[in-house]
This record gives sequence, C-alpha cells and structure tokens, in this order.
Amino acid sequence: MGRRDRHDRGLRSPLLPYDVPAWTSRAEQFDDLVRDAVERLEGRWAGEWGRVEFGTEDIPPSDPTPWETGVPLGRLFPADLGQPARVVLYRRPVELRADGPERAALVRDLVAEHVAHLVNRDPEDVDPDYGLPT
Repeated sequence: MGRRDRHDRGLRSPLLPYDVPAWTSRAEQFDDLVRDAVERLEGRWAGEWGRVEFGTEDIPPSDPTPWETGVPLGRLFPADLGQPARVVLYRRPVELRADGPERAALVRDLVAEHVAHLVNRDPEDVDPDYGLPT
C-alpha cells in the first residue's frame, strides 16, 4: 500500500530517479571504489594472491592491534583454518582523510598495499600507479 502526503494529494514519489549517481549511498559509492581498485589488480595478481575476500566496514573495531598507532584505514586478516585471507577497508576513516579523486587514489593505494603484502612484493610492483594522484 502506498503512502500519501500529509495533504492527501496522492502517492509520494522518490526525489531522484533510481538510475542517477546521487541515488547511491556513500557506503555504496565507497564499495564501488574498492571494487574498481580490486578489479584493476585482479587480472595480474589473482593467481598469486590465492583465496582472498575484499570487503568494507564503516569503522574499525575498538580494539586496535598493538602495532597500530592511530585509526587504521584498512586491515589484512591472514588466512586461518581454511578461511580465506580478508582485506577490509574502513569507510569513515578514509572519507575523513580524502575527498573526490583523492579518495579514489587513497583506496587504490590501500588495496595495492594489502595485495603487495599478500604476494610479498612492494606496492610499486603491484600497482604502477601507487602513490600517484588520480
């Protein structure tokens, strides 16, 4: 059953069409940035990195690891007991540090750093654009 406005003038409609970019939430936009960064590297490195899950979370857990200082932007969880390795990027800390094209470059660099750790290479070897602005 549709809802009517407070003056009983008819059904409410969305403010934006479903197919415009503004319809997606910030979390969905961040997921798209991570997906794009992973797809850039997947063709070349998927055979070497093995089973890996890439994901996003809004904020890091409140229990930092002993070697972390400050708020982490992402974490690599090694494979354990048959579970695949996991790379998790944290949306809110990344959003607070970069905006627009800089955010895309930061996400690209974070994914490259974690993949480099998985395949025992330098981030510059994994992604030639590492450290470059978008």
